[in-house]
Amino acid sequence: MRHAKRYKSFMLSAALLATGMPVWAVVDSQGGPAVRQLNLQTPATQIAEQIYSIHNLMLGICLAIFVAVFGVMFYSILKHRKSLGHKAATFHESTAVEIAWTVVPFIIVIVMALPATKTVVAMKDTSNADITIKVTGMQWKWGYDYLKGDGEGISFLSTLSTPRTQIGAPGVEPTEARGDNYLLEVDNQVVVPVNKKIRLITTANDVIHSWTIPAFGVKQDAIPGFVRDTWFKADKIGVYRGQCVELCGKEHAFMPIVVNVVSEDDYKKWVDVKKKEMAAKADDPAKVWTVDELKQRGEKVYASNCVACHQATGKGVPGAFPALDGSAVVNGEKAGQIGILLNGKNAMPAWKSTLSETEIAAVITYTRNSWSNKAAENIVQPAEVLAARK
Repeated sequence: MRHAKRYKSFMLSAALLATGMPVWAVVDSQGGPAVRQLNLQTPATQIAEQIYSIHNLMLGICLAIFVAVFGVMFYSILKHRKSLGHKAATFHESTAVEIAWTVVPFIIVIVMALPATKTVVAMKDTSNADITIKVTGMQWKWGYDYLKGDGEGISFLSTLSTPRTQIGAPGVEPTEARGDNYLLEVDNQVVVPVNKKIRLITTANDVIHSWTIPAFGVKQDAIPGFVRDTWFKADKIGVYRGQCVELCGKEHAFMPIVVNVVSEDDYKKWVDVKKKEMAAKADDPAKVWTVDELKQRGEKVYASNCVACHQATGKGVPGAFPALDGSAVVNGEKAGQIGILLNGKNAMPAWKSTLSETEIAAVITYTRNSWSNKAAENIVQPAEVLAARK
């Protein structure tokens, strides 16, 4: 059987090579899971170190109990069996035994609970943070807003950057070899300085998500309508990877998290660059655009934020997300569409805090002039979105 499986695997690889299809070798992910990893990821924070130590302590205690209990049981079975002439004792209770099996487990529970409680309390202490970052989960990407500390005002979306040519699609094989960080790479990494306490405030704008970095010992749910917080303090420079670990929809596997821990000097340089980029992207809402300019800009906004639900063809997902191609909203009065994008409706999230006036105007103009749509009011200017926002 084993040789048959090896032969089958060999023949499959040979067939893939013959047809030009990529053959993949699985390797360790930088800052993520390793091949044949049997234990927790290497800790990068003191909390993760404590979790690792407690994990080993609990495992040791459980192993000791297992050996002791089964050792006594098998010793009793073998040494006091009937074939050796032993007879079963006839007694109903033993005060000493009852005290022992009450006191000993109680002591074991205390020994296990003390370090665990200490760590849990420390995990919940988000006071005196150097930097506060708001994390917003959304289908299917993460939004980050630096609220306090160095970098305050920086805001960006972080989406999966693994190309579809590596992922494939239902019924469509991938055409490109998968990278070392397949499904664990993003277009915008979270950047933080080493040895600084980072407080994360988590929420979501659609369904429940969960922000998790195993190497930090951090796992915090992001729940719509609720604000929760957690923290980490990385003591090692490097790139660390995680994922949304709450089943949040069909693209759940495509919500990676990447945190780049850098030196304090490098962090200041990153803040400088990021703020300059944001300033360059900040559009004047009073600027008047042409239809073609807005359509070109809107196509990019649509590809980044809308295509997962409404599809590149504008046909949507039947029973889940409505089609934009031929939509009465898209072809109707533009005020209605502006209102839906700003404030959301049903499964549609509100985009007023995520997209700028120019981005909203551009994506609306794009949808009203794409596919079979030929709306009478075929252009929306940023100033109109700004007026509706007020």
